[in-house]
Amino acid sequence: MASEHTLELTDGNFEEEVVRAETPALVDFWAEWCMPCKMQGPTIEELAAEYKGTLKVGKVDTDSNREISMRFGISAIPTLILFKNGEVIKKFVGLQQKSDLKAAIDEAIG
Repeated sequence: MASEHTLELTDGNFEEEVVRAETPALVDFWAEWCMPCKMQGPTIEELAAEYKGTLKVGKVDTDSNREISMRFGISAIPTLILFKNGEVIKKFVGLQQKSDLKAAIDEAIG
Protein backbone atom coordinates (compact mmCIF):
# COMPACT_ATOMS: atom_id res chain seq x y z
CA MET A 1 0.00 0.00 0.00
CA ALA A 2 1.35 3.39 -0.99
CA SER A 3 1.79 6.17 1.56
CA GLU A 4 2.91 9.77 1.86
CA HIS A 5 6.41 9.01 0.55
CA THR A 6 5.78 5.94 -1.64
CA LEU A 7 4.01 5.59 -4.96
CA GLU A 8 1.45 2.96 -5.81
CA LEU A 9 2.90 1.32 -8.89
CA THR A 10 0.71 -0.62 -11.31
CA ASP A 11 0.97 -2.40 -14.63
CA GLY A 12 -0.33 0.85 -16.11
CA ASN A 13 2.08 3.41 -14.60
CA PHE A 14 5.25 1.37 -14.04
CA GLU A 15 6.91 2.33 -17.32
CA GLU A 16 6.44 6.06 -16.73
CA GLU A 17 7.17 6.10 -12.98
CA VAL A 18 10.14 3.71 -12.87
CA VAL A 19 11.60 2.87 -16.27
CA ARG A 20 11.61 6.49 -17.46
CA ALA A 21 12.38 8.00 -14.05
CA GLU A 22 15.18 10.56 -13.90
CA THR A 23 16.23 9.35 -10.45
CA PRO A 24 16.97 5.83 -9.27
CA ALA A 25 13.90 3.93 -8.09
CA LEU A 26 13.42 1.32 -5.37
CA VAL A 27 10.42 -0.92 -6.02
CA ASP A 28 8.88 -3.12 -3.34
CA PHE A 29 6.96 -6.10 -4.78
CA TRP A 30 4.57 -7.20 -2.02
CA ALA A 31 1.11 -8.56 -1.21
CA GLU A 32 -1.40 -7.79 1.53
CA TRP A 33 -1.35 -11.36 2.91
CA CYS A 34 2.47 -11.55 3.12
CA MET A 35 3.71 -11.17 6.71
CA PRO A 36 7.41 -10.60 5.77
CA CYS A 37 6.17 -7.89 3.36
CA LYS A 38 4.38 -6.17 6.22
CA MET A 39 7.53 -6.44 8.34
CA GLN A 40 9.58 -4.87 5.50
CA GLY A 41 7.10 -1.99 5.11
CA PRO A 42 8.38 0.35 7.84
CA THR A 43 11.94 0.12 6.47
CA ILE A 44 10.69 1.02 3.00
CA GLU A 45 8.80 3.99 4.44
CA GLU A 46 11.88 5.20 6.32
CA LEU A 47 14.05 4.96 3.20
CA ALA A 48 11.42 6.79 1.12
CA ALA A 49 11.40 9.66 3.62
CA GLU A 50 15.19 9.77 3.99
CA TYR A 51 15.87 9.77 0.25
CA LYS A 52 12.99 12.02 -0.79
CA GLY A 53 13.99 13.94 -3.92
CA THR A 54 16.91 11.67 -4.80
CA LEU A 55 15.18 8.27 -4.94
CA LYS A 56 11.73 7.30 -6.15
CA VAL A 57 10.17 4.61 -3.95
CA GLY A 58 7.13 2.63 -4.99
CA LYS A 59 5.19 -0.49 -4.15
CA VAL A 60 3.70 -3.07 -6.52
CA ASP A 61 0.88 -5.26 -5.21
CA THR A 62 1.77 -8.52 -6.95
CA ASP A 63 -1.79 -9.86 -6.67
CA SER A 64 -3.23 -6.90 -8.59
CA ASN A 65 -0.35 -6.34 -11.01
CA ARG A 66 0.62 -9.69 -12.46
CA GLU A 67 2.00 -8.34 -15.73
CA ILE A 68 4.78 -6.28 -14.15
CA SER A 69 5.44 -8.98 -11.55
CA MET A 70 5.93 -11.58 -14.29
CA ARG A 71 8.07 -9.19 -16.35
CA PHE A 72 10.62 -9.02 -13.54
CA GLY A 73 10.39 -12.69 -12.55
CA ILE A 74 8.91 -12.16 -9.11
CA SER A 75 8.57 -15.63 -7.62
CA ALA A 76 8.94 -14.79 -3.92
CA ILE A 77 7.93 -11.76 -1.90
CA PRO A 78 8.99 -9.41 -0.61
CA THR A 79 11.28 -8.69 -3.54
CA LEU A 80 12.93 -5.28 -3.75
CA ILE A 81 14.43 -4.12 -7.03
CA LEU A 82 16.64 -1.06 -7.42
CA PHE A 83 16.46 0.57 -10.85
CA LYS A 84 18.69 3.19 -12.42
CA ASN A 85 18.10 4.58 -15.90
CA GLY A 86 15.35 2.00 -16.36
CA GLU A 87 17.68 -0.94 -15.73
CA VAL A 88 17.70 -3.38 -12.81
CA ILE A 89 20.91 -2.79 -10.87
CA LYS A 90 20.17 -4.79 -7.72
CA LYS A 91 17.53 -7.32 -6.68
CA PHE A 92 16.84 -8.34 -3.09
CA VAL A 93 14.62 -11.32 -2.27
CA GLY A 94 13.19 -11.76 1.21
CA LEU A 95 13.28 -9.54 4.27
CA GLN A 96 16.20 -7.08 4.08
CA GLN A 97 18.19 -5.05 6.56
CA LYS A 98 17.96 -1.28 6.17
CA SER A 99 21.76 -0.98 6.12
CA ASP A 100 22.05 -3.32 3.11
CA LEU A 101 19.39 -1.38 1.21
CA LYS A 102 21.03 1.96 2.09
CA ALA A 103 24.39 0.75 0.82
CA ALA A 104 22.89 -0.22 -2.55
CA ILE A 105 20.91 3.02 -2.79
CA ASP A 106 23.92 5.16 -1.93
CA GLU A 107 25.92 3.40 -4.63
CA ALA A 108 23.13 3.96 -7.20
CA ILE A 109 22.77 7.63 -6.32
CA GLY A 110 26.49 8.29 -6.05
